[in-house]
Amino acid sequence: MAVRTRGLTRRFGSQVAVDGVDLEVPRGAVYGFLGPNGSGKTTTIRMLLGLIAAHAGEIELLGQPMPRSAARVLPSVGALIEGPAFHPYIGGARNLRRLDLMDATADPATSAARIAEALGRVGLTAAAGKRFRNYSLGMKQRLGLAAALLQPRDLLILDEPTNGLDPQGTREVRKLVRDLASDGTTVLVSSHLLSEIEQVATHVGIMVGGRLVRQGPLSEVLAEGTPRVVIGTPDVDVTHATLRRLGLEPLPPAGADVSARLGSVAVEDVAAALVQAGVRLRRLDVVRPDLEDFFVSITGEGFDVLR
Repeated sequence: MAVRTRGLTRRFGSQVAVDGVDLEVPRGAVYGFLGPNGSGKTTTIRMLLGLIAAHAGEIELLGQPMPRSAARVLPSVGALIEGPAFHPYIGGARNLRRLDLMDATADPATSAARIAEALGRVGLTAAAGKRFRNYSLGMKQRLGLAAALLQPRDLLILDEPTNGLDPQGTREVRKLVRDLASDGTTVLVSSHLLSEIEQVATHVGIMVGGRLVRQGPLSEVLAEGTPRVVIGTPDVDVTHATLRRLGLEPLPPAGADVSARLGSVAVEDVAAALVQAGVRLRRLDVVRPDLEDFFVSITGEGFDVLR
């Protein structure tokens, strides 16, 4: 495992922010780490990196115990946590140069080439000399990503890496994550953009109230969700009444179609009941839940409140 925790716990006063979390991030995975505001996601990430201490539990990064092996492990770990901080009065390239000089494991002979490559990968080559204070929020995020990529990494931990990026920038980060994973880097990424996570993640973990409530390969997690039946018909009122007779509650309307979660009712029985009730069908589909549907069903909260 690239990341493994057992019983990871952190309190702030009387509040338990992270409660007995058992993370398992396989090597080579893209692990989408999800959770509503205050779920303990960022606190967990900070404990993984030794930025704050755990009150209980065990942490392993790349097979080594943390924080005892931090000096040996962290050079192989890149991170972007809660927004990057750089010297405001110098340019992006000089900021990266300062970071590289402070890294005892970095080779000075390759510094210029590595900085240029990192800036190019995040689309900041043209802004390399621009003062950091004049960067937009999206450019600051890009520079934080470049800093995490200055050296080859076995593990990359990204907290909201697309914060402040426009759609094109978000697509570029998605491609970057895919490229890194294809090169063998394990990526743990938290994001409020569930559609983006669904496109790149191989595994997901969902935090609620400080606890890890779901974890595993994305396909297996989504398979737990309840499929919906979607019905296209002009006979909306009769359809609603028929669904309720079957014990199904119609979902709030989204467009002209009628939908309901199937639960234990077979779609064949739904179709037969609708035909018997005289419902004129334009279409009848079974839709498997996407990541947003599943997240809402687990947490009761929408993607726009994620952090």
